[in-house]
Amino acid sequence: MPLRRTCLALAIALLSASHVHAADFDLARDGVTAAVLAEDHATMRIAADLVRRDLRAVGGGEAGRAGKLEDCREVCVVIGRHDSALLRGIARAEGLDFSALAGQWERYQRVGIVSRARPGTRLLVIAGSDVRGAVFGAVDLTRELGVSAWEWWADVKPAARGHVAVRGENILSDTPSVRYRGIFLNDEDWGLQPWAAKTYDPAGDIGPATYARIFELLWRLKANLVWPAMHDSTKPFYQVPGNAQVAKDYAIIVGTSHAEPMMRNNVREWNKRDGDFNFFTNREAITRYWKTRVDETKGAEAMYSMGIRGVHDSAMEGADTIDEARAGVGAAMAVQRKLLAEAWRKPLPQIPQALTVYKEVLDIYNSGLQVPDDITLVWPDDNYGYLHQLSTPREAARGGGTGLYYHLSYWGRPHDYLWLATTAPGLVRDQLQRAIATGTDRVWVANVGDIKPGEYLAQYFLDAAFDKRQLDRPAHAHMEAWFVQQFGAAQATAIAGVMREFHALAWERKPEYMGFSQTEPTTPTRQSDYLQSGGEEAERRLARYEALVSRAQAIGAALPADRQDAYFQLVLYPVRAGANLNARILKLDLAAQYARMGRPSAQHYAQAAKAAQQAIAADTAHYNALAGGKWRGMMDAAPRRLPVFMEPVFPTYAGPARGDCALAFPSPLSAQGGALWFTRGVPETKTLTVIQYGATPLRWSAGQVPAGLRLSPAGGMLDAANGYEQRIAVTYDGRGETGGLQVGCGERRLAARVQLAPGADVPTEHERIITLPATAASASGWTPVDVGSLGTAQRAGFSLPSRDDPAGAPALAYTFHSHTKAEARLRIVAVPVHALTSASRLRIAVSLDGQAPVTLDFATVGRSDEWKRNVLSNSAVRTLPLPALPPGRHTLRVHALDPGFVLDRIEVVFDGAPVYYGAAPAAAP
Repeated sequence: MPLRRTCLALAIALLSASHVHAADFDLARDGVTAAVLAEDHATMRIAADLVRRDLRAVGGGEAGRAGKLEDCREVCVVIGRHDSALLRGIARAEGLDFSALAGQWERYQRVGIVSRARPGTRLLVIAGSDVRGAVFGAVDLTRELGVSAWEWWADVKPAARGHVAVRGENILSDTPSVRYRGIFLNDEDWGLQPWAAKTYDPAGDIGPATYARIFELLWRLKANLVWPAMHDSTKPFYQVPGNAQVAKDYAIIVGTSHAEPMMRNNVREWNKRDGDFNFFTNREAITRYWKTRVDETKGAEAMYSMGIRGVHDSAMEGADTIDEARAGVGAAMAVQRKLLAEAWRKPLPQIPQALTVYKEVLDIYNSGLQVPDDITLVWPDDNYGYLHQLSTPREAARGGGTGLYYHLSYWGRPHDYLWLATTAPGLVRDQLQRAIATGTDRVWVANVGDIKPGEYLAQYFLDAAFDKRQLDRPAHAHMEAWFVQQFGAAQATAIAGVMREFHALAWERKPEYMGFSQTEPTTPTRQSDYLQSGGEEAERRLARYEALVSRAQAIGAALPADRQDAYFQLVLYPVRAGANLNARILKLDLAAQYARMGRPSAQHYAQAAKAAQQAIAADTAHYNALAGGKWRGMMDAAPRRLPVFMEPVFPTYAGPARGDCALAFPSPLSAQGGALWFTRGVPETKTLTVIQYGATPLRWSAGQVPAGLRLSPAGGMLDAANGYEQRIAVTYDGRGETGGLQVGCGERRLAARVQLAPGADVPTEHERIITLPATAASASGWTPVDVGSLGTAQRAGFSLPSRDDPAGAPALAYTFHSHTKAEARLRIVAVPVHALTSASRLRIAVSLDGQAPVTLDFATVGRSDEWKRNVLSNSAVRTLPLPALPPGRHTLRVHALDPGFVLDRIEVVFDGAPVYYGAAPAAAP
């Protein structure tokens, strides 16, 4: 090759090499840490400081603050809007093209280059389509560095390393799936507000220091909207100096809740001296009140809540009929829109507005309320995680679109759940999939209460809002990936398994509901329904919690010291607290029941219940003392001081009235009491209890054990340590002999009656109950979902048409075998979702053995007693009598008549079966 051509090729190669987008772009290496340069803009400077802080935490070296491009030496991170002077200059000098960002919403482009304008300098350029686009580019960089969104809010310390590198290729981010994504800080009286006022914020309330931390968290979660805290315990957002400015500095859009039209916190801002909050009789005063705040907030990034309700979370005043309410809400919106147009002097469609059709407002809307097309309709859930109603195609096509308001924490009837953040991730996934399927994607807001301890659920909700593809994978996959981010890959699977069991136990009954009491009005606690079968169901629940705590504690013991505080907050506290509240309640109930039976363990159980209460107090004190008292005042184990949380009287029971040994069987309050029942051919474990009624130490041992059974343990001591009784796991191998089982108690031999029910090659009876999991059948038009009492359920497709005739409807077919000759009940257990849209209902049809289908409607009305039972148990039940079910093989078909119905399980229950609160125990190998 001629020398001239060789030199030309070399020059081209060198020129091209200066813009090679390296696979790895070093930000910290050999003691050199990148400097950070930001566009001259308040928000960009804050984003740059966040990157500097995270670089220092990960790389160990100080990340410099560059004031201008000339300050960049070896390596520099540059952050700004693509059309800013800084980024335009870099684009011209370096030949970069940011045109893909023009007119986009919250997108960014990131690229690592070797500068051709400044030889020897490398630049990692983050160009945003807008301010938040650049911010999210900075956030994604810190995520790639390994910094958790919860590095401050849950003390998840970044892992330090000497060499820090990120991808250097050209990256163009996607547009967020939901335009407005955020949180509602609510019911803050028991955590966020006292913590801010007494521990963190110089304002003595939820002030600018607190909001700066919250807004940084929103950045890290890639959210853009906040509804500020608004209870009577908290000074209103706009009355605290600095709050509005910090929102502006962080480019956070401020909205307000469904009860706060026109950015007004009525609870503390409406002055009673101005009259009633009655739009019909006091319109002028209310209009002036709204106008003041509209004038104060014009020009700010805001989303105005429209319409009118009562001063707090109550229906609007002055309307006696729904027609009057509809007219009043319509008139109020007209006044509000006039105020906005006059203050902002821009077309109304350019001013974000939302009407949240919460509680009675949904009824008003459905009665024919005309909502201007540019106002976003926000659909609420029923406060318990079940969306009331979603968008029809016509509603989704509105200019303002539609959105949703979703509770991950709630104060109100039938019972609060403010403490432990136990909403099932699978339910969150199901409900958000409904939103996506119906085009409900303009605004998503989650009520996160005090933020803590709902860290994971808040992130899951907002991750899905930013990228709806998160909903394509099972909820547990997202959770496991999240725990990798917090604690590393080695323990993430085990931790996620612990939290899946935590949520499964809470799905059946949240810890806050274990008193079987209600609020508004508040009722006293009562004996748990877990004792209906005689106590074994309660014992099994306690055993699951005890095993869960053991697993959680073992994992925690293996984690490094710098992960202990985070693990306690994110895993150990909720797991132990939930277990201890269950233990306090169930062991106290069991103590009373066992005392009535004369069992000496009554006192042992009462003492264990007291210890559980003390453990809750100790763990809560430890939580508030973490990180040198950083979280003092954040955790309260008795929010609202409801009866379920109050320390009960721990009784003292009398000594023994008899002195012999005896055996107790699992279901004494049923036709199967007095024996261990197994199903032939099905391996299973049951529990037998040996009791020394005289409360004197005595050794017990397995006596005669038939070949088909195994006992664990096979012997031990009955003494005060175990309440003079021992629960024995009796395992049937499914094949061998079961007759003649004996247990030795001292010198006595106690015969244990064992019965075998006939087996079958399809699901059959187990304790006079046949349980059919929804996923035991499959069919086109039904989709398995990760929710329900057994972990999975079947959901009728969202695209199915509503129909009255089961003919042609997608049908699940279940085959089972019965052998008992007695009357029975067919129980269809569903997940208590609501109808998908106003154009559909919530029905299935069932047909047994080819009989005419029977239509079952699962809809509930308002906050009826049935709805309350449903949300407290996460189940909805319809029962059909089966007075003449002949023994033998049967087929049950379940037809989907409406989209979105979720089938949990089916039970055939014969007379004399044990009564269970939750799903009957299934025979399993």
